[in-house]
Amino acid sequence: MKWYFGIVGLIFGLFLSCNASQANKIFTENENPNNDTIRISNEELEYEIIIFDPGFNAWLRSNARPRGYYSQSYLEARNRAWVIEWNARANLPLQNRNLYEMQIDYNANTNYGYEVNYLLFNYLVYFQQKNNVNLGGFSPRI
Repeated sequence: MKWYFGIVGLIFGLFLSCNASQANKIFTENENPNNDTIRISNEELEYEIIIFDPGFNAWLRSNARPRGYYSQSYLEARNRAWVIEWNARANLPLQNRNLYEMQIDYNANTNYGYEVNYLLFNYLVYFQQKNNVNLGGFSPRI
């Protein structure tokens, strides 16, 4: 259990808008693999995802399928199922406090666009593989 304290660096924030524009999206992926921060937002900051997790940036570059490989509907289906289970586990702090520190505010009725769904999907695959857990519904494969 102690090793989780060193690993956990996840801060996930979604501030979402029902009609977020793809044209206003900002995607920043640090080029330095030692600085593992990925940020997605739009100019009006109607939504934002920030991922801090050691190793995710390198994993994303070396293991994830290229953008466009999966359809947006495929990504959304996986994200919906996995986020529901993530949030259920986040609500059990005594059992899962080291893995699921925060809930993910993901509304299935909101169109977040491809990039948000792509990075959320890949983070959830990475998280499941890294921690040898299954969020249910679908196998965490790339």
